[in-house]
Amino acid sequence: MKMHDLVAAFPQQLQKALTIAQQANLNINSNGIQHVLISGLGGSGIGGSIVKELLEPTCSTPILINKDYFLPGWCNHNSLVIICSYSGNTEETVAVMEAALKKGCRVVAVTSGGQVEALAKAHSLPHVIIPGGMPPRSCIGYSLVQLLGIFQAAGLTNSNWQQELVDAQALLVQQQDAIQKEAQALADFLFGRMPVIYSLGSTEAISVRFRQQVNENSKVLGWHHVLPEMNHNELVGWAQKNDNLAVVVWRYAHDYERTLHRLRISKEVFAQYTPHYREVEAKGASVLAQALYAVHLGDWCSCFLADLRGVDAMDISIINHLKDSLSKV
Repeated sequence: MKMHDLVAAFPQQLQKALTIAQQANLNINSNGIQHVLISGLGGSGIGGSIVKELLEPTCSTPILINKDYFLPGWCNHNSLVIICSYSGNTEETVAVMEAALKKGCRVVAVTSGGQVEALAKAHSLPHVIIPGGMPPRSCIGYSLVQLLGIFQAAGLTNSNWQQELVDAQALLVQQQDAIQKEAQALADFLFGRMPVIYSLGSTEAISVRFRQQVNENSKVLGWHHVLPEMNHNELVGWAQKNDNLAVVVWRYAHDYERTLHRLRISKEVFAQYTPHYREVEAKGASVLAQALYAVHLGDWCSCFLADLRGVDAMDISIINHLKDSLSKV
């Protein structure tokens, strides 16, 4: 199967993911949860980063993201630790899961199998099994939706996310031709240039997702940053003309007006050093819908950019080499 086919199936994946979440029998002890840690890396972890940004404006419990081998020292029996590993064998995430079990944390897992499933069953942990056998980066819909379900099962969100998800899925189907057309135009814009990706701080995770997909599918380096933070450091770095840089700004209906003023001023600075600037607007009636719209458009762009560059979007031989080398250490 090609990456194009997997990206095309994203709206249907969301529908299947909702069914899995609705059928999940999650018995989570929500009494006295003081903080939530979501642990996962790469394609397995980016869903957690997006869910954090979606829920933290209304969630009364702190949500933190972990992308390392180590469990933070503050984790204890009042911590809900959500383990996200698509394969179930991500060594960093497995290490965190084992540490969380030793410290008596409340552990929930999302996986397709592997060591994570084995540990969850051995310790009678609540867990959700999602379909396996695909690249983790193509299964963000499965993981993201299960995370929303976990927060609901733990009594940590009152949002109407299920209906918002249904509406978002319908929008993606309805707008599919327009999404692909804009994604192709964005790929044409980026072809032969280095992407510089910006968004507001409250939507950084979606910019990270786009960068990751351009890295992994298109085999292109680039970087991202957020406003207002970049106004306090990176903006000074725009001091030399470079026609090879292409600025992509992700925009959302809920962008904060004061930060948008910063963007307008920053745009004037960018224009002095590169002529390549483009804004991409996420559509949708809810914040969740806009996030999924942006993810889908960005995923399509990464595939089209791979086509333009003549590279295989599915190829991750360099990562496999890394894993093989690590297995010998």
